[in-house]
Amino acid sequence: MNVPNHIAIILDGNGRWAKSKGMPRTYGHTMGAKNVETICREAWNMGIHYLTVYAFSTENWSRPSDEVSAIMNLLRNYLKTCQKTAKQNHMCVRVIGDKSALAPDIQQSIADLEEYTKDFDGLHFQIALNYGSRDEITRAVNKILAEKAEGKIPADAPVTEEMISEHLDTAGIPDPDLLIRTSGEVRLSNYLLWQCAYTEFYFTDIHWPAFSVDELKKAVENYSGRSRRFGKTGEQVESEEKNV
Repeated sequence: MNVPNHIAIILDGNGRWAKSKGMPRTYGHTMGAKNVETICREAWNMGIHYLTVYAFSTENWSRPSDEVSAIMNLLRNYLKTCQKTAKQNHMCVRVIGDKSALAPDIQQSIADLEEYTKDFDGLHFQIALNYGSRDEITRAVNKILAEKAEGKIPADAPVTEEMISEHLDTAGIPDPDLLIRTSGEVRLSNYLLWQCAYTEFYFTDIHWPAFSVDELKKAVENYSGRSRRFGKTGEQVESEEKNV
């Protein structure tokens, strides 16, 4: 089976899953966080090397304040327990997004977690927090402009795709091969727009807390059965197939 090197997941449906069980939305977020640990472990066992999850977007601040507060407290606890999980699985953890908008104690926990796990050689696990792809690209462009102004980049140097990629939050991380979105929504929601230029998409009606190991395997099997063309024309593909 052709296993993707990098899977990105939009963790959707925590609140709806909880509501379906007569529980508060915060319960869905708690169970969704626990499921992340399970999927991380199984992803590595399957031969997946990179996993990036959309945990909190720049747009999520508009949710009810009590829900946002509960998510932030859940995040505080998760970042601490994640060190133990990372140590057990040799998982290298990295947070992408605008961390400056997060509370100082959360920023410190992120820094501690990244430093603690930076040399681990297991699954590379990226958590998107206060992340929005348009914001990421905007910040990358502003970094390039600042480096030009400081003389770190020649003023007359053209801005290239490689230059932009190197200034994104995901610099050094391969683009996703497969993006999974749970809970029946069929859109990217401002997630990894640059990085997903040639990514395969898989959408499922399963809510994230109920997204099991078997569902992950189903998504990978679906990906494995596809023909990856990377923007080639039909004529190019037909010509290559004739030469195989």
